[in-house]
Amino acid sequence: MNMQQNSSAPTIVSQASSVDAGEVAKFSKLSAEWWDPNGKMAPLHKINPLRLGYIRDAACRKFERNVRSLNCLGGLRVLDIGCGAGLLCEPLSRLGAQVIGIDPSASNIAAAKLHANKGHLSIDYRCTTVEEVDPRERFDIVLAMEVVEHVIDVGMFLSRCASMLKPNGLMVVSTLNRNWKSFALAIVGAEYVLRWLPRGTHEWNKFVTPDELAKHLLDNRLVITEQTGVVYSPFADKWGLSSDMDVNYMVVAEGMV
Repeated sequence: MNMQQNSSAPTIVSQASSVDAGEVAKFSKLSAEWWDPNGKMAPLHKINPLRLGYIRDAACRKFERNVRSLNCLGGLRVLDIGCGAGLLCEPLSRLGAQVIGIDPSASNIAAAKLHANKGHLSIDYRCTTVEEVDPRERFDIVLAMEVVEHVIDVGMFLSRCASMLKPNGLMVVSTLNRNWKSFALAIVGAEYVLRWLPRGTHEWNKFVTPDELAKHLLDNRLVITEQTGVVYSPFADKWGLSSDMDVNYMVVAEGMV
């Protein structure tokens, strides 16, 4: 459900980066609208509470925290990759986490900093790529939420993500499955029929199946410990967790013992 690219823009491949320049350009154009819940980012605003709850609950189980505590993520260092304007960074910060949000779009980071300042939140926003983060930095939690379907090289991207986890760290990934159902719902339905997303937001061939994701993670000595589908109920007009992983899904991965 992320929104990052212009399908007409050229794709730049670099050995040093998994970033797709076309994706960055697309989301840069939307940076001013990130915090409008009724604007082009409305789908992200609707799904954000579900994503936040899933991350919070997984972290509290892993690090033995009280999920009801307003400071349940206190002391945990969290890296949000492809943070956009900070829709996840801000609530994570309010739960006590030390949040570092990175995004290759300068306009997204500018929007994130401006909104955080208005809310008097201390969040370390950086206009950079995952490959450019200091390799000595380590994090308790690494988030790649609606990002892997927008990079050039999924394996290279996840390898860099895995290298930044602390030995007892946790990685959470959300993305889109690749099958005809996801094409029909996530592209035809969401972009052309319902117009939830700008046309060209996603490229179906970049979607990642759960098996492919699991293999990439395993190649980096990370094993999936939890997984769930994410489905939209038109009657309730909200997103929920489901055993159906045919379209949107999220996984939690930890280092192998």
